[in-house]
Amino acid sequence: MSDKAEVIFKTKAVFNAASDYFDAPALSFWGRFGQATIDKLSFQGGESVLDVCCGSGASALPAARAVGTSGSVVGVDLAESLLELGRNKAKQQGLENIEFRCADFENLGFPDESFDAIVCVFGIFFVPDMSAALQELLRMLRPGGKLAITSWGQKVFEPANGEFWSAIQTERPDLYKSFTPWDRISTSAELKALLESSGATQVEVFPESCTHELTAAEDWWTMVLGGGIRGIIDQLKPAVRERIRQGNLEFLRQNQIGSLEVDVLYAIARKAEI
Repeated sequence: MSDKAEVIFKTKAVFNAASDYFDAPALSFWGRFGQATIDKLSFQGGESVLDVCCGSGASALPAARAVGTSGSVVGVDLAESLLELGRNKAKQQGLENIEFRCADFENLGFPDESFDAIVCVFGIFFVPDMSAALQELLRMLRPGGKLAITSWGQKVFEPANGEFWSAIQTERPDLYKSFTPWDRISTSAELKALLESSGATQVEVFPESCTHELTAAEDWWTMVLGGGIRGIIDQLKPAVRERIRQGNLEFLRQNQIGSLEVDVLYAIARKAEI
């Protein structure tokens, strides 16, 4: 299996597995950061939008609302189980201007200049060659169109995340940081440089440092099961998994941690006018 095929297989498996917790209240940050991404695009109505790595619709659904009935949104993801969640939410919200497709966004086959805006929230880092992937997105974007890329910053749900990886290093050092591709673009400078080197213009990065509130220590473990490190958990023996879970929750309780620090990077760029 090629490196690219292996990453696609692993990412698809992780998020299909994570779908059972993906929309749990403890993971409300998906919707929060997805909405914030769409807000920064300042849609006027009537735009055609492609949302790649759309998950269960955290940014695709707000985009559909923002562009209105005269606009349209196509959401693409590898995880069919997440797409089904998105379809159900679109139906519940009465959104008829959105469709969800299971596909690899690097091989969608849309004609050049098909969309007014393209969105990728917490997804571009899963692709081995991020620059090539961005060039493909820019190909599908009309001249002057907007490209929104959202990524994690240097703090990702700390200090719980650090405690989790410390426990993994103790229990299974072979799995320590074995699948954290978001670390490749965790600063504003790195994200801006990536976009500019891929051909995007007028790149602006808006860093945000915020907190995610926990209603109980158990929320953290729900977040672990519903996110990108689910694949690590699924490789652990039940006894090891339970030790790590108990240790993480005890750490949060003993230190009376009720909120987690998280850094998010929002990048808005344009495709050069012809």
